[in-house]
Amino acid sequence: MLQFNELGLSDQALQAVARLGYEAPTPIQEQAIPLALEGRDLIAAAKTGTGKTAAFSLPSLDRLGHAKGGQGPLMLVVTPTRELAQQIGEVCESIATSTHHRILTVVGGLSYGPQINRLKRGVDVLIATPGRLVDLMEQKAARLADVEVLVLDEADRMLDMGFWPAMKKIVGATPASRQTLLFSATIDRSVQNSVGTLLSDPAVVEIAHKGETADTVEQFIIRTPQTVKPALLKAVLAEKGAERVIVFARTRSRADATCRRLKRAGYAAEAIHSDRSQNQRRRALDNFAAGKTGVIVATDVLARGIDVEEVDYVVNYDLPTQPEDYVHRIGRTGRAGAAGFAVSFVSPETEDALRDIEKLIKRTIPEMELPSFDAKAAAEEAASKSQRADARRDPDIRQAVKEQAARERKKAKARGKAQSAEDESGRNARKRRSKKKAGTQGDQPARQRPSRKQAAQPTAKKPRQAGSADMRPGRAHRASLARERGKRR
Repeated sequence: MLQFNELGLSDQALQAVARLGYEAPTPIQEQAIPLALEGRDLIAAAKTGTGKTAAFSLPSLDRLGHAKGGQGPLMLVVTPTRELAQQIGEVCESIATSTHHRILTVVGGLSYGPQINRLKRGVDVLIATPGRLVDLMEQKAARLADVEVLVLDEADRMLDMGFWPAMKKIVGATPASRQTLLFSATIDRSVQNSVGTLLSDPAVVEIAHKGETADTVEQFIIRTPQTVKPALLKAVLAEKGAERVIVFARTRSRADATCRRLKRAGYAAEAIHSDRSQNQRRRALDNFAAGKTGVIVATDVLARGIDVEEVDYVVNYDLPTQPEDYVHRIGRTGRAGAAGFAVSFVSPETEDALRDIEKLIKRTIPEMELPSFDAKAAAEEAASKSQRADARRDPDIRQAVKEQAARERKKAKARGKAQSAEDESGRNARKRRSKKKAGTQGDQPARQRPSRKQAAQPTAKKPRQAGSADMRPGRAHRASLARERGKRR
């Protein structure tokens, strides 16, 4: 095996190699770097996790000039996802520390202003997703007339029908004299014919044949009904671990729903898909890399080229619609020689997709035994939940529930009125008792009763009339004694 210093790289590039921590070139780097340094067009296919980014960025930046103020880009890298663009940008920035190139990454989900200002000042290397690059071209902010090197990373995806309209605009805006490099984990030899004038006498480096998967990744399937998948996923996480796991779902809504269920079950999970902002996606990946998030639930936006270290295993909650995406998905684990495994949930309606995958990878995927999972109990629970959900959706039952609720509200209203009437009756009775009590305390009208001031004054003594009896205490007794004494005389 050759060493990096034997591939034709300059001393500056070799300094970058040391900074990136590379010790020996991988097979794709060993074969692609000399060809790229020669200026050849190139089609390169290699397994995921084998250093394809460095295989095109090291030789390209090593031979690339520097743009003048307001000029550029001189090198354009187009890739399908924001995450992959950011990852390529980080590698190029590290190399540019030695080569002194200006690197700019433009992706959707971020403000246009800073990106446009950077383009006005001039850049040497532009890394972009197709949608954002076309937007900048239409705003006259991105000019591609100076491009000397065009790189299509994940080229099979860049050239499929979904991206082809944007790619036609992008490629058409670059000079015909450019060098073109196509890199991917899976590329058919038919690509050379399908792209027509895109390539000029390209060299082909095929380290991985179509459908070839990494030897370090064990693959399994579990057959299950669709309704049992939520319980099955929790069982897999409980038995195999819930740290550094990527779960792939087919749609954005299913990714969100799966993530919510995992959070309710107590797992540290986050979702990544095209509806999430770039900051949300970046934060989720950073949390995952730091160990704050144990499970990432993603669509195929995360399947290609994302280099997250030490992913323990991958779960295909849904099988992909394209069998090639299966290769990319399971390539997120078992990277750089590390061991990993992938388990795919196969429902009856996706048996055809499984056969297509097994045909592509040329092997039969064995079934995984999960002793802790009671499939029968999970199916019964799922059926019960489904029945309750169906009942809630049934129009007759929904109408009956509404009518019952209306009756309950009517009863509650009647009880409220009766209670109000009872309370009013009690208040009236208390008022009547209070008035009656006040009447017994004095028969005179209020105006004839003495005031409080008058009552407080002492009562004046009235003169006693002649012949009237003195009724004061003791006086009657003394008067009687005086009369007796007068008779005796």
